[in-house]
Amino acid sequence: MGRVSQAQAQENRKRVVETAARLFRERGVAGVSVADVMGEAGLTHGGFYKQFASKEALVAEAVGQAFAEADGKIAAAGRDGFVRSYLAPGHRDSPGDGCPAAGFGGDLTHEHTPGAVEAYAQGIEAYARELGSLTDVATLVGALVLARATAGAEISDRILAEARAALLSEG
Repeated sequence: MGRVSQAQAQENRKRVVETAARLFRERGVAGVSVADVMGEAGLTHGGFYKQFASKEALVAEAVGQAFAEADGKIAAAGRDGFVRSYLAPGHRDSPGDGCPAAGFGGDLTHEHTPGAVEAYAQGIEAYARELGSLTDVATLVGALVLARATAGAEISDRILAEARAALLSEG
């Protein structure tokens, strides 16, 4: 089997990180193995260690990637538009493509990986700058986590609606 070019290796790494960011948000870090990530990315398990020192290194990079994907969404939608789309059933029901703050928060409580914690903290700081306060970030993320945990129950939609109303009346 031939060697891949440097450009192809970079593209493979990017695909692995993007895939990991999605899978970790969907299933949680503990619920996703290196083999799961590599298989979903269409690459062999053995190739992982050519790109990453460990799963923890991948987690740190995936957290940063997920926040980078989210970067600019607030500015693009405007604060109120972002709040409406964030606190909507579609976002609640799509964790893999959703907010990294909600998607990784629980995992980082258990998997205290220094690089991931730093990337997460930077992402939260960026959200706070764009939204106006850490209180707004905490309200958004907390409401989304609660709504996801109660999905299917009537209270889930109420959580989204009441948090949305509180944040939009403050603007």
